[in-house]
Amino acid sequence: MGRSAAFFDLDKTVIAKSSALAFGRPFYRDGLITRRDVVKSAYAQLMFRLGGTDEQTMARTRDYLATLCKGWPVEQVRQIVAETLHELINPYVYAEAAALIEEHQAAGRDVVLVSASGDEMVRPIGELLGITDVIATRMGVVDGRYSGEVEFYAAGPSKVEAVSELALERDYDLADSYAYSDSYSDRPLLECVGHPTVVNPDRALRKLAVENAWPVLEFRHPIPVGRRLRERPAVPVAAAALGVGVGVAIGIAWYGRHRRARAAAPTA
Repeated sequence: MGRSAAFFDLDKTVIAKSSALAFGRPFYRDGLITRRDVVKSAYAQLMFRLGGTDEQTMARTRDYLATLCKGWPVEQVRQIVAETLHELINPYVYAEAAALIEEHQAAGRDVVLVSASGDEMVRPIGELLGITDVIATRMGVVDGRYSGEVEFYAAGPSKVEAVSELALERDYDLADSYAYSDSYSDRPLLECVGHPTVVNPDRALRKLAVENAWPVLEFRHPIPVGRRLRERPAVPVAAAALGVGVGVAIGIAWYGRHRRARAAAPTA
């Protein structure tokens, strides 16, 4: 048996917003996108989240991303991300996710961020969280500018391909590894590990989790890194995923729903 790892989706799993859309304002301010692009990007993100496992939807989202970024200076993008990271991302990191990441690291597991957002955005966010391993979308670059081609689109089955390649390279035992996501589009990622957990799931993913008896976590407390390190809040829900096991976690969830249902039922 090899080592185990923990793979985390980023948006709405580790941070309480879309990482790609988070930088829309500074991109607009610096002239990289227009107001219309902001609206179209938000719509494309919504369509991906609603139907991201559909091959045509993923292809359209990928092609739109390539067209939007064509001609952007790569160094300008990196500079914008570096200058605005602590304002736009740091306050939105879920305390529960950060605690869970630290638990995996303390257990000796490598933690990997796996996101459809661009590498230039995801890697600095990973560094903010103490994560050095990142699987993210990579754009083609010619003469320091994005070429309009996508070298690797980290979405759907492509995430699993990249995870499998990394597992082979690092000797990870995927059957003993963990994965976390909020979106049904990450079903392939969740199914490729032995310990899948859904976080703030969309409706389709919640249904899938119930059918497969996967743990369901609700993250609700975004806290800036500096404040979190000072206060060290207890995060019992995050600990439950590692400490009490799948059966107990599902049992707790069922019991809570059962009690709420009884309380809501009309009395005779």
